[in-house]
Amino acid sequence: MAEKQVIAPVAESNEVVDRAKGFWAEFSKPIIYVGSAVILLVAGWIGYKSLIVEPKEVKAADVIFPAEQLFGKMTQTGFNKDSINLVLNGGNGIPSGVLKIASNYGGTTAGNRANFIAGACYLHSKDFNKAIKHLKDFSTDATQVQGVTYSMLGDAYSELKKNDEALDYYKKAAAVNTKDEFMTSEHLFKAAQFAEATGKTKEAIDLLQKIKAEYPASTHNADIDKNLARLGVFK
Repeated sequence: MAEKQVIAPVAESNEVVDRAKGFWAEFSKPIIYVGSAVILLVAGWIGYKSLIVEPKEVKAADVIFPAEQLFGKMTQTGFNKDSINLVLNGGNGIPSGVLKIASNYGGTTAGNRANFIAGACYLHSKDFNKAIKHLKDFSTDATQVQGVTYSMLGDAYSELKKNDEALDYYKKAAAVNTKDEFMTSEHLFKAAQFAEATGKTKEAIDLLQKIKAEYPASTHNADIDKNLARLGVFK
């Protein structure tokens, strides 16, 4: 006998939409820390390739190193106001902050990474418009990092209550590399949670069912049916 789905309607209200506020703080910290750590590893590989090509790359890599090193420590120990300020603006042994590096070394891999780091710092400082600006100025062929960047953009838009843009970026994060089962299923689940939080019930159901059908090894699969049942979908 074919499975029957019963979908219980969930009304969207201001109260439901407001649940998106603070969403990134609850769901994103593991991903942003992983993404930040990954970019530092990728930076080493990209930097090595670039150092033998352009003198400007050599200078940029040298200039960003102290700020990047402090940022790396923050991904392990947590972000705080003083450290964020040093990474962004320099000082106290850091000759140049990432804002200046992004401006002075545009077109280099270090300048590109500076935008990612600035975006992450502004996200933690709750300066969401600046976070969006810098994250949009960053791009990479490293799919895990690019996916995390899109997810962070979703976080910033969610805090600004631009829920359609937020959900679009969460889904964009999941689409970067669909062969990466772990990261893709994480991004899909986050998108589903956000869709539910903002009253987009059908979209949440579709995203959860996609995880169940296409990513059987996902760590979320054990709870997929429970999540679907909460949304009114029963076998």
